[in-house]
Amino acid sequence: MSQLPHPSSRPAIDPKTSTLRRLRRLSYVLDNAIPVPGTPYRIGLDPLLGLLPGGGDFLGAALSAYIVLEAARLGLPRATLVKMVSNILFETVLGSVPVLGDVVDASWKANAKNVTLVEEHLDIPRQAKPKTDWFFLALLLGGLLLVVIAVAAVSIAILGWLLAGINR
Repeated sequence: MSQLPHPSSRPAIDPKTSTLRRLRRLSYVLDNAIPVPGTPYRIGLDPLLGLLPGGGDFLGAALSAYIVLEAARLGLPRATLVKMVSNILFETVLGSVPVLGDVVDASWKANAKNVTLVEEHLDIPRQAKPKTDWFFLALLLGGLLLVVIAVAAVSIAILGWLLAGINR
């Protein structure tokens, strides 16, 4: 005689919950997996991928697009999907700009924003929102300002050197 299959000891998992768990993990890896030593700030693989010349930003956008694909499968409205794609486009386009792009990639965190949009649509409670570290942000923006000033100064010096060479 055949026996009835044993009921699984695991409770049935809702496919939406399973998908959301997978999206949260991917978002975490892309945006927050790596702690910045000496600070409470975290970055993920996305800004590191952006450092790869040529295809790094494309690869990051492709991984981010997976979250949008899954969100569409979960039935998110078109307006929310457009907002999610806008988050990715903003990060990808500005991420391709030297220096500024690295800061945008590390701070914008389009994937975390997009997972939050999915959670809001599914009405699943989010985890506690981390506090903004204003001191680190001020240092980061101050560092960006110094780099921009340094690049401008070097550009002006090179232009002056070229013009002096032409006028001789």
